[in-house]
Amino acid sequence: MPMRIVIVSRIFTPEPAAASFLLRATAEAFRDAGHEVEVLTSTPPPAASGADPRGIRVRRARVKRDRQGYVRGYLSYLSFDIPVLFRLLFSRRADLYLVEPPPTTGAVVRAVSLLRRTPYVYDAADLWADAAGVVTSSPLVLGALRAVERFAMRGTAHAFAISEGLIDRMRQIGIDVPATAVGFGTDTASFRYAPQDPPTAPLFVYPGSYSEWHGADVFLEAFAGVREAHPDARLLFIGNGSEQPRMRARIAELGLTGVEFRDPVPPEQLAEVLSSATASLASLKPGAGYDYAFTTKVYGSLVSGCPVIFAGAGPTGPFLRTESQHHPVGTAVEWDAAAARTAMLAAAEEPLATSRRVELAAWAAGRYSLSAVAERIVERSEEIVRG
Repeated sequence: MPMRIVIVSRIFTPEPAAASFLLRATAEAFRDAGHEVEVLTSTPPPAASGADPRGIRVRRARVKRDRQGYVRGYLSYLSFDIPVLFRLLFSRRADLYLVEPPPTTGAVVRAVSLLRRTPYVYDAADLWADAAGVVTSSPLVLGALRAVERFAMRGTAHAFAISEGLIDRMRQIGIDVPATAVGFGTDTASFRYAPQDPPTAPLFVYPGSYSEWHGADVFLEAFAGVREAHPDARLLFIGNGSEQPRMRARIAELGLTGVEFRDPVPPEQLAEVLSSATASLASLKPGAGYDYAFTTKVYGSLVSGCPVIFAGAGPTGPFLRTESQHHPVGTAVEWDAAAARTAMLAAAEEPLATSRRVELAAWAAGRYSLSAVAERIVERSEEIVRG
């Protein structure tokens, strides 16, 4: 029997973000399973362009965005959460809500769920209270955020987590709800190898967000050494990052050239850049509260035929080390500038041949499509509603 599904998220395609890609894939999977799907989201930033998915009603509202054009910070979240409370209360009844963090949005959906007697499922991509410990040490702030996050997640009928490690962490902080590790992937319809002329100089790309817990500045120190050996090498940051002002200041201190910050671009354009890059870069700063997290940006790089250099903690390193025994996926090192520099120099001196890029992209696309993840979410959601 067809269901009415309402997805509630501050971001959705065409705004480029890992959550956007997963939510679109999930919405399309619900649609393809014969369900009615509605998405309550925000108006995308001017730089984001693209059509809404066919057969899915997407209702947008204006929100407050930061200087980088991202919906980030409590005022931005509330600019979405307060209106969406009334949008949910006065909309047609749903069979199931699917909510994307932040926890404040989850709290709103739980409140509406209780009032309207409608179950909801939670996309537990990460734990925000853990991440907040990087930017504040205030017990009041961290305690309040933890309380809101627990309230948001404890009422869910089911939580969909990226990994077993995240579920273990949920249990540690008292969130003992039914949960499934559904994994992650990328939008292989958008991210794919696009034949390009190889760059005439080493090109490194850090795609996606670079917030405090990413520790992307480790690559600035490393790149300074790369420029000594390859004066024409370039480093591009493509995406949003709260760390950008601090990183620009560090670039000035180092007297570093060849580094460029670019706004987010549609995935198809990012894939074109990655297809010709010497390597993409990813990082996760140890001890920042996210040591259990997987840096999902590596999937988009691999299906674009681009090897990855990862620096930091978490399961990404073991993943790359294991897969590199069979495929040229790249290198994982500690969160250390000297180690990152060595990996970048090695990639610059032996760039991956075009034929091997094609093979890498085909192998990764066969393994890391978001459609499989979305189908797992849909199947479990159907079981929840139908009992």
